[in-house]
Amino acid sequence: MKSVEVVATTVEEAIEQALIQLNTNELDVEIEVLEEPKKALFGFFGGKEAKVRVTKRMNIEEIAKDFILKLLGTMDVEVKLSVKLKQNNLYIDMDGPEMAILIGRRGQTLDSLQYLVSLVVNKDREDYIRVILDTENYRQKRKDTLERLAFKLAKRAKKINKSITLEPMNPYERRIIHSALQNNKFVTTKSEGEEPFRKVVIVVNK
Repeated sequence: MKSVEVVATTVEEAIEQALIQLNTNELDVEIEVLEEPKKALFGFFGGKEAKVRVTKRMNIEEIAKDFILKLLGTMDVEVKLSVKLKQNNLYIDMDGPEMAILIGRRGQTLDSLQYLVSLVVNKDREDYIRVILDTENYRQKRKDTLERLAFKLAKRAKKINKSITLEPMNPYERRIIHSALQNNKFVTTKSEGEEPFRKVVIVVNK
């Protein structure tokens, strides 16, 4: 966070000068009065000007970007970020030469990074910000893959007239399976087990 210290005749004047230097307004800063002004004795001795420290708060996009760059910097991973806040959704797209490392096996590393970013941006917030972290369009590709898998296994379950249990998935991926088959008249879906081993079961309708 960027901060400046300003000395002026009054606290108000010092704050005003600091806001001009930071090119911001009073709602987006933290103000600390370091020294109160003191009038000179008999107009000659012991006078003191006001001194304030004004710190500009980072917005949600800056907080997320700063955290990711510092974290990946410790891993020597080069990345460029595109960060956009739309309503209460924070979309973050990463681009770089080593994105496979950040995706991990079936997106587990990407999900872990997303979780950490969510913790950081939602710290001390009353309104929850949903973080969607992506790279190389992995989220959409994974969604397409899971939907194809859901349709394929639903068809198979109907053919053999037997329930099929999928491998453990995170809540986001389970929702994709449930959503893909919610209008299928031949099967229904349910989740069984405890996290992180909870699975989707495709059940043939009787």
